[in-house]
Amino acid sequence: MKQRLDKILSGTGLVTRSGAKDALKAGRVKINGIPARDGAAKVDPDTDTITLDGQPISAGRVVLLLNKPEGYVTSTQDPRDRTVMELIPGQYRNRVSPVGRLDKMTEGLLLFTDDGDLLHRLISPKKQVPKVYYARHEGQAGEDDVEAFASGLTLADGTVCLPAVLRPLGAGESLITVCEGKYHQVRRMMASRRMTVTYLERRQEGKLTLGNLPRGECRLLTEEECRELLEDL
Repeated sequence: MKQRLDKILSGTGLVTRSGAKDALKAGRVKINGIPARDGAAKVDPDTDTITLDGQPISAGRVVLLLNKPEGYVTSTQDPRDRTVMELIPGQYRNRVSPVGRLDKMTEGLLLFTDDGDLLHRLISPKKQVPKVYYARHEGQAGEDDVEAFASGLTLADGTVCLPAVLRPLGAGESLITVCEGKYHQVRRMMASRRMTVTYLERRQEGKLTLGNLPRGECRLLTEEECRELLEDL
């Protein structure tokens, strides 16, 4: 549905109504790569690409997918470490929050959104959104380990894990699928089976995958991807 361009711009929260007017006058706004200066112009945010200072904007819900590198903590701020928010484009940094978390040394798929309902549905154990991890580890997973994961592990501190899928890939490599997000869960589950994880990457959440997104980069999800994500919630 087409909307006024100035309304779309101010609706993102990135600029005020007067700020949108100034941005348009300064040529900072483009529609499909063409500078736009008329705030009254009608634009369809679902089909037209709107950029502000070269960065795409979303008129509605914002969902970002980051390919997280190691060395960043999943937090909005931290007094000691770099946070994943430093990897988010500036216009979204004060708007979105991480969906769940990856520990400092874990790489891979991490979502961000400004939709509180979507965030809580994605992290709710009741929804059991599958998350697939690739792990390099000491030792080799065997059939008894596969069965233990499928039965639901109880960790050393008494934490009970839901049934999970362990798929050995060969010596020192496995894929692990879990449907919850307990503290350091995959590492602790593997350690409970005497397989210390040396590298961990989340490759998939629900139907979403990293695709060819470079490490350290992020992108907006398309409306189709958002709809597919919501289908399973």
